[in-house]
Amino acid sequence: MMDFRLFTAVAAAFVLSATVFAEENRQKERSWGSVSGSFETNTNAYMDDAKTGATVPEGHFGSNNYLKVDYNNRRFSAGVQLEAYAPVAVGFPNILSGAALTNYYVAWTDEDFSVTAGTFYEQFGSGLLFRSWEDRALGLNNSVMGARVAYNFRDIVAVKALWGMPRYGMKFSDTQVRGADASFAISNLIGWERVYLALEGSVLDRYEKLTADMEAEGLKPNRLGWSARLNMDIDGFFLRGEYVSSGKKYWSNPLYEDPEHYDADPYLAKKGNAQLVELGYTGRGLGVSVSLRRLEWMDSKIVTGGNAPEVNVLNYVPALSTQYTYMLANLHPYSPRTGDMSSRFTNSGEMGGQIDVFYNFRRGTVLGGKRGMRIHANFSTYYAIAKDGGFQPGNLLFRDLSIDFEKQWTKEFKSTLMWSMQEYNPSYGANRSTMLQNIFVADLLYKYTPSFSTRLELQYLTTREDKKDWMAALLEVNFAPSWSIYVSDMWNHGSTRLHYYNGGVSYTRSRTRVALGYGRFKDGYICSGGVCRTVPAYTGFNLTVTTSF
Repeated sequence: MMDFRLFTAVAAAFVLSATVFAEENRQKERSWGSVSGSFETNTNAYMDDAKTGATVPEGHFGSNNYLKVDYNNRRFSAGVQLEAYAPVAVGFPNILSGAALTNYYVAWTDEDFSVTAGTFYEQFGSGLLFRSWEDRALGLNNSVMGARVAYNFRDIVAVKALWGMPRYGMKFSDTQVRGADASFAISNLIGWERVYLALEGSVLDRYEKLTADMEAEGLKPNRLGWSARLNMDIDGFFLRGEYVSSGKKYWSNPLYEDPEHYDADPYLAKKGNAQLVELGYTGRGLGVSVSLRRLEWMDSKIVTGGNAPEVNVLNYVPALSTQYTYMLANLHPYSPRTGDMSSRFTNSGEMGGQIDVFYNFRRGTVLGGKRGMRIHANFSTYYAIAKDGGFQPGNLLFRDLSIDFEKQWTKEFKSTLMWSMQEYNPSYGANRSTMLQNIFVADLLYKYTPSFSTRLELQYLTTREDKKDWMAALLEVNFAPSWSIYVSDMWNHGSTRLHYYNGGVSYTRSRTRVALGYGRFKDGYICSGGVCRTVPAYTGFNLTVTTSF
C-alpha cells in the first residue's frame, strides 16, 4: 500500500512538473525556484529521582527530531518531512518510533485554483467536524495522504474537496476520509462594504473496515457527517454560528457482559452533534466575545480502538477557556468532554461557554495614567449533559474566573498582576464533588538597557483539596538579541514538600536557537491551542535546537 501511495505522489509530481515547464516555455522564462526548510530536535537525558518516582525509560534517553524541506517555483511547490524518534521522548505516544519519511507532497497554486497530491493539512469550519494539523508539542500529526482541490470564484464562492487516509503514528491508516467544504459570501455578491455575510457548509464521509462481529451485528462501515455555518461581521460586531452532525459512532456496550442484562446489545450507536455560537465586539479600546458550545458524542477517532487517544483524532475540540502559561495556573487545565463510554467515568458530552473582555485605558485618563493600562477578564463554565439528546446541564465540570492588569509604569518597568479562581470536577461529572483553588501571579519586567532586561514571576496557589498550597517563582535574565538565562522553582509546601526546580540557558543567532536545561518536571498536562496531553514526572537534561534555512 505504501509503495502505491509513493508511486502516486511521484507520478503526480512528474505530471505537475511537466505542466510547470510547459508553462514556463510558453512564457520563455527560466527559474530554478527556491528551497527552504527547517530542522528541530528535542532531546532528553533522564535521571533517576526517587523523590518523585520519575519515569526513566530504558537507555535513559529520548529524542524527537524533525527535518522539513520545501521547494517552490512560481506556482509549483513540493516538500518532504523526515521524522526520527530515537526513541520517542517520555510523555509522547509510543506509536511514534523509528525514522520515516512521514510527509511528502506536490502542489500547484493559481490565483483562484489549487491542487495538492500527497500529504496535506485541512480544516472545515471551526474544526469540530474535521481538522488535520501538526502540533509537535502534543506529538500530534494527523495529515492526510491523498488529494485535495480548491477553487475560489471572485471571493464569492469558495469550494474545496479532498480524499485520503489520515496519518496515525508513523504510518497512514486504512481509514479513508472524503469530503467537501463550501462558502458563499452573500455580501461580496451584492457589493456590501460595511457588512460581511457568508453561508458555509461541509460534508465528510469516514470509512473504516469493520470487524467480523461488527459486520454480523449489521453495523455500517461509513459514517457521514455534516456542518452548516453562518459568518457575519458589521462595524466591529461579529457573529459565528455552527451546527455539526458527526454521524453515528459505535461503542462497546458495558452491560453486554453483565449476566443481569442478558438481552443487551453488544454495541451501542451514538449520533454525535455539536452547536457553537460566537459573538462579540471590538472597537474603541474595548473587546468583548462570548462563546457558547454544546458537545454530544463528538469524540471522532481515526482508528477505532487505537491505543494513543491523544493523537487518534479527526477533529479539533479546543477548551474554550483561558489558556494560561503560568506554572500554577496550568496545574489543572480544562480538557473538553466529547463523550466517552470506554472509561469508568462515562459521559455523553458537555455544555457551557465563556465570556472574554478586555479594555485599554487610554493615556491621560485617570486609570490609564501617563502610559495607559490594559485590563482583561474571563469567565468560563462547563457542565455535563444531564441526559442524552437534552439541553439540561448536569454536574459542574469546570469553572474559571480570572482577571489580569497590565501596566507600563515607566519606560523601563512593566507589571502584570493576575488572579484566577478555578473549580474542577475530578470525576468528570460522575458526581457533584469539586475542588476549588485560587491562584495569584505577579509578572514583573524591567529593562535596564535596550539589550539587558530581567523578568520575575511570583505565583501562589491556595486550596483545601488535593495537595494543598503551592508556591512558584521564575527569574529570566535576557541579553538581547542572543542570550537568555532562567531559573525556576515550583514548591508544594502544603503536602509533599517537594521542589520542582529548573534552570537553563539559550542562545539565538540569526535563524538558529539552541537551548539547554536541567530540571525536575511534575506529572501533569502539556497544552497547546486548548488541546492537552498528560505527561508523567521526569527529571533530567533537555537540549532543544531549532533552525530554518
